[in-house]
This record gives sequence, structure tokens and C-alpha cells, in this order.
Amino acid sequence: MRVRIIAVGKAKDRDLRSLLGDYYARIGRYAKLEEVEIKDGKEAEVSDRLERSIPDRSRVVALEVDGRALSSHDLAKWIGRAENESVQTVAFLIGGAYGLPQELSKRADLRLSLSAMTFPHRLARLVLAEQVYRAFSILRNEPYDH
Repeated sequence: MRVRIIAVGKAKDRDLRSLLGDYYARIGRYAKLEEVEIKDGKEAEVSDRLERSIPDRSRVVALEVDGRALSSHDLAKWIGRAENESVQTVAFLIGGAYGLPQELSKRADLRLSLSAMTFPHRLARLVLAEQVYRAFSILRNEPYDH
């Protein structure tokens, strides 16, 4: 399985890149991870760029503050079902300063909330990476989750 994190904007900060790199390497033990950073812009442009970044036959997860709140174990179950159903790619979408284009978000397989609080996009990306790694460690019954 592949995990693709598609984010509007670039994570330039060296410390953030280091932390993301650590979690991406950990996720890489379980799935091929791809990070795609797309340029922000007008809603139609962003929507088009996001659409082109989602591989065919992907399960799409839109990160939304008003999305469904899942526990780490519930996210692990969701990812586990995708693995069991031979889903090729799980694509996580992180919007820009104004969020994700509404039509794209509505079509997602899962609208996921990391918190009822609003996070800066770079922090949302880091929290997502940690939770995806945690989900795989839960699925493999590894001690990280304890």
C-alpha cells in the first residue's frame, strides 16, 4: 500500500522537515510514503492541482476541522480495512489557509478531524504523520502505542 500526503503549501522549516522525515521514514517500514506539496492559489487552481495529485482508485481522506473525530485505534482500523481491501493508495489531503475546496472535500471517502481546534497547516501535517505511523504500529501490535 502507498500513503500519499498531499498538502497545499511547502513545509520549509528545517526543524519541521527533520521531524516529518523521521515519521516518514518510520511509516516507510509499512508502506511507501509519498509527500506532494502543491502551490496555493485560487480555489479552482488548488482544486485542479489536488485532483491531479490523487492517484486513480485511491481512498481519499480530507482533513477538515468539522470532519469525523477518530481515535488512534479507529484510524488504525480504517487503514487496516484499506490494506485488507487491497487499496493501492490512501491519499490524505491537507488544505491551505482557507481549507480544502468544498466539492473535493465532499467527495472524500473520509472527512477526518485531527481536533476541534484549528492547527497551523505545518502542525497538522506533523500530527497526521505521527498518527499514520501510530496506526501502522497498532495494526502490527507493536509497543509504540503504549
